[in-house]
Amino acid sequence: MKVSNNKLLITGGTGSFGKAYLNKVANNNKFSEIRILSRDEKKQDDLRRELNNEKIKFFIGDVRDNSSVRNAVEGIDYIFHAAALKQVPSCEFFPIEAVKTNVLGTDNVLSAAYSSNVSKVVILSTDKAAYPINSMGMSKALMEKVMIAKSRSISNNSTIFCGTRYGNVMGSRGSVIPLFISQIKSKKDITITSPEMTRFLMSLDNAVDLVDYAFNNCNQGDMFVQKAPSCTIRTLAEALIEIFGSNSKVKNIGIRHGEKMHETLVTSEEMIRAEEIGDFFKIKPDSRDLNYENYFSKGEIEKMPEPYSSNNTSILDKNSVINLLMSLSLVKDELKS
Repeated sequence: MKVSNNKLLITGGTGSFGKAYLNKVANNNKFSEIRILSRDEKKQDDLRRELNNEKIKFFIGDVRDNSSVRNAVEGIDYIFHAAALKQVPSCEFFPIEAVKTNVLGTDNVLSAAYSSNVSKVVILSTDKAAYPINSMGMSKALMEKVMIAKSRSISNNSTIFCGTRYGNVMGSRGSVIPLFISQIKSKKDITITSPEMTRFLMSLDNAVDLVDYAFNNCNQGDMFVQKAPSCTIRTLAEALIEIFGSNSKVKNIGIRHGEKMHETLVTSEEMIRAEEIGDFFKIKPDSRDLNYENYFSKGEIEKMPEPYSSNNTSILDKNSVINLLMSLSLVKDELKS
């Protein structure tokens, strides 16, 4: 099979998404070179040894630093921008740090991409950017706005900017599943913040599929969302207790800093512009300009549609959640250990 000459850069590529994507494409001919830009030399060294693939090139740098971004982007055809501060509590206490990475870092990546004639950039966002109430979500929402604003300024589509937004990725860094499993194996109570809280359930494979779908189907400024089921946090905890045959109790500790009861993947306002394509929503950018008179003198919508949220999608029962969890490598490995 002919090897592609296309080169891909993944920012934050030593994280959960980056590793999942590398496992999918590192040994095929989709890209001739894959660059990883990240700050953590230990994670890079671990990944280098694990994959042992000369196609993968590692760049130490930070998206906050324009010079290291430009160095990594030079000669690149495509970018998947996954670098971010993602922990809700830490972003709540250090919101300026979230802005530096998630907003200004994204601006650096997009500006470097345009200057270097990169063909396409896909930014990775989160459901917390929809109706954001915490610093992490607000900074991710601004990241999306930066992408959309920059996409408007490109008249000849020489570089395509688009984005994805997805919910909690099961088993990824910072998700509750590893925490619950650790508590179960330590014979401790499972601590949940609210039993009726709902969250979308996506696997890393789903996240990779969503980014691939956006990469193959985007127009300038589009945002893509993949439909996903959800469950209550109580159901998730009870499913893990049953899987591991545990006697752990479920303890309600109350909602933490910046948490929502339910998450939203597509807001009511975005549903006006969203196109439903099978398992995906494509949210087209707002085409209005700065002619403010149009905003005040002419309305468009008589009734606002419902948002696409974790409390109105398909909500799974315990048996369905068990089946989903049993498909995860994390759970299988923990059961063996």
